[in-house]
Amino acid sequence: MLDASDSHPDIHWPSGFSPDQAHSFCQAQAVVHAPPATAFALLADVTRWPGWVPGITEARTGPLPRTFEVLFHEQRFEIFVGEHEPPRRLGWSGVGAGVQLYQAWLFTAVAGGTHVVTANVVRGPAAQSLNALSPMWAQRLNTLWIAQLKRLSESAPHESDA
Repeated sequence: MLDASDSHPDIHWPSGFSPDQAHSFCQAQAVVHAPPATAFALLADVTRWPGWVPGITEARTGPLPRTFEVLFHEQRFEIFVGEHEPPRRLGWSGVGAGVQLYQAWLFTAVAGGTHVVTANVVRGPAAQSLNALSPMWAQRLNTLWIAQLKRLSESAPHESDA
């Protein structure tokens, strides 16, 4: 399992959600062979998440700008977007039954595409219970999520393809 020293230096952790305050901390990264705007747009289109984000069966925009709700493994989460800098960074805080989280995404242009990093901090009794049962649950979830984003981004039409 990662510790706080493994955190990407460009992640802006909100107060109370640094990796050293987490019950679970993980990150995943990949090079996506698509422009940053393509990968960012796919991730920012929350209403399409049930079709590709692991464990999400429902997603809808919230009543306020930059809010949304998701149903993740039958648990409802209210999400508040704290960082939205297209196409470079996206970050949100979430609250569910017994869980508080912060997830950050970074998109950096590199030769041949985009270096994507996602990292999250999860706190609360539910996170502690999951870690006791399966210490690598969050890492597996992030790895699958970034693999899906990579697959969709690489198969999406790009501006240069038009």
